[in-house]
Amino acid sequence: MNIVFIGYRGTGKSLISKVLADILHSRRYSLDEEIALQANKSIREIVEQDGWDRFREIERSVVVQVSSEAHNSIIDCGGGVILDERNVTDLRQSGKVVLLTSSFEKIIQRINRDLSRPPLEQALTFEEEQQKVLTERDPKYRAAADCIFDTTYLKPQQIAINIIEYFKKKVWI
Repeated sequence: MNIVFIGYRGTGKSLISKVLADILHSRRYSLDEEIALQANKSIREIVEQDGWDRFREIERSVVVQVSSEAHNSIIDCGGGVILDERNVTDLRQSGKVVLLTSSFEKIIQRINRDLSRPPLEQALTFEEEQQKVLTERDPKYRAAADCIFDTTYLKPQQIAINIIEYFKKKVWI
């Protein structure tokens, strides 16, 4: 069984997936890293040069590939993976979906300094853009999730341990 991380930007998916993969001695797949490798461009370059639609096409292809080859692995998804329901279906076929959440203030604090993240909306301030997109996506995240962990106050190591304990109780790992 795979453990699949979803959630908005800045909720800790990349960091917590690395910690969890280390603890479990599992392979980790970062969908954003796989997309950048396939495109031979950074995420920002893909979006700036080819647009969000092209990024989503590549993302879809990577989801299909990783979903079919990953076994007992940790999969770290980009924040918009849930926008295509086929992605959620594919990822759920071989895994359990963990939604990471955080307070809006903590998300802003975490992502404000990351210039590698391309804008999601135009004509809005940074904070307005994040609030709008997060509000739009939240129901999709929650619908896709098997469980939810809030990352606002805990360190990545503690969250990873909490996830392991949760799944042990569910007898999924």
